[in-house]
Amino acid sequence: MLRGDITVAIRNAVMTELAEVGYGRLSIEAVARRAGVGKTAIYRRWSNKLEMVMEIISDVAERKVPLPDTGSFAGDLSLLLMIVSTALRHRMASQIIPDLMAEAARNPQIAETLQRALRTHQQAVGEKLIGQAVARGELPTGTDPAVAVDLILGPLYWRLAVAREPIEEDYLEKFTVAVTAALRATG
Repeated sequence: MLRGDITVAIRNAVMTELAEVGYGRLSIEAVARRAGVGKTAIYRRWSNKLEMVMEIISDVAERKVPLPDTGSFAGDLSLLLMIVSTALRHRMASQIIPDLMAEAARNPQIAETLQRALRTHQQAVGEKLIGQAVARGELPTGTDPAVAVDLILGPLYWRLAVAREPIEEDYLEKFTVAVTAALRATG
């Protein structure tokens, strides 16, 4: 295997192990076995499990999600909600996210890494999505992007990642209408 291929194999193995056994039971040995490499290949890249997992999770969490510009806030919001709900329902993400959130309560390094990644993503979503809607006159001037993003993503995260409730076929449509009305009313 080429050097880049080994790193990809290790990253894939880490994500699969996190989904199957969680951070607490994840081991360098299991990752190496799953990736088809020796432990030394891992230790050449990372000095320990925490460093390995945090770098890989940061890379995944900080990936730029293409932010929609459909020409309307309702269209942008609808598309964003579809993207986020699909991601939260993904088999691996639905296992990894709750596990890492629980670990974050016990480990300040994990908490800080996750908060930084989420903050960066939320800020980008708020600036673009809400900024576009305000510029088009669809939301009031002064609409707080941080509050808007919390209102948009918080309930969806709660429903899919915490409560683990399925969403009905028309849920995202109803949610889009409700969020749009709330933001228009309150800014």
